[in-house]
Amino acid sequence: MSEIKIEKPTQDKLRDLNVSSWPIWEKEVSRFNWHYDDKESCYLLKGKVTVTTKDAKTVNFGAGDFVVFPKGLSCLWDIQEAVKKHYSFG
Repeated sequence: MSEIKIEKPTQDKLRDLNVSSWPIWEKEVSRFNWHYDDKESCYLLKGKVTVTTKDAKTVNFGAGDFVVFPKGLSCLWDIQEAVKKHYSFG
């Protein structure tokens, strides 16, 4: 299984991917298990999150980060600051 990828995207990259047209998802401070049936790309507008994978790898990301979750990943989301993100599957 591939890794979770996190980057600070340029405005050009966000424009090229047309991120502003992607749907928005919002979630309050919480903890929950999640499984990705498909690859997800997302851009965080606000929030602060720690994700822990089944093999105990932990990643932290927040506002301004572009994150790609691989298909098949199971993990625990721990939202420390309410999240608002654009997202796209596939």
